[in-house]
Amino acid sequence: MNDNLTAEGSALVLFSGGQDSTVCLAWALHRFRHVETVGFSYGQRHEVELRARETVRAEIKRRFPAWGQSLGEDHMIDLPSLGQISDTALTRDAAIEMTESGLPSTFVPGRNLLFFTYAAALGYRRNIFTLVGGMCETDFSGYPDCRDKTLRALGDVITQGMDKKFVIETPLMFVDKAATWAMAFNLGGDALCDIVNEHTHTCYLGERSLRHEWGYGCGQCPACVLRKKGYEKWQAEMTTSKS
Repeated sequence: MNDNLTAEGSALVLFSGGQDSTVCLAWALHRFRHVETVGFSYGQRHEVELRARETVRAEIKRRFPAWGQSLGEDHMIDLPSLGQISDTALTRDAAIEMTESGLPSTFVPGRNLLFFTYAAALGYRRNIFTLVGGMCETDFSGYPDCRDKTLRALGDVITQGMDKKFVIETPLMFVDKAATWAMAFNLGGDALCDIVNEHTHTCYLGERSLRHEWGYGCGQCPACVLRKKGYEKWQAEMTTSKS
């Protein structure tokens, strides 16, 4: 289940400490011989996710020794200017609501474009040319920088601009949140699902005092709603498959 003895190559995972990026980290550890992680501090309201990153990495090393051998350095990049120029509910104490553009007020313009560009610059220096992100256009809030078309184009631009062949991998792009839970289970069984439940953070409001069946969070923000619905659907599918 977590045997990566035949894995080759290296990957750099954009790792926030949330559910999706944790599943992507497991996906990468299953496939690559050497995996590093990078996180971004940009003034996000839910900065508790930055602390979750350390815990999740430690738990993966503890509970999956083979993966632990492949898990390399963690990097943190500060992007305070992104938070300063972004007037959004993710970087300000503001209500989460739909805007006139049709996007939720949690949309941070250019965030994923910057994340991948900085990750590529880091990967260039460390000789790592596969970048892994947890973006998804199936169960998502409509962010345009999470779409497959956007990230394929960005990968081409980065390759041209750095004169190195970069590959952007998005293993969750075309699966819903229920399938993300199923992927976690298929990759690491109950142990990985327990890490996701207990130690990852997804809630936009940074709520860690409320524990639900699907993990911690306010239960009301868009991120919590998607996580909750996905968990419930996955559990229902598991029950049906056993009957």
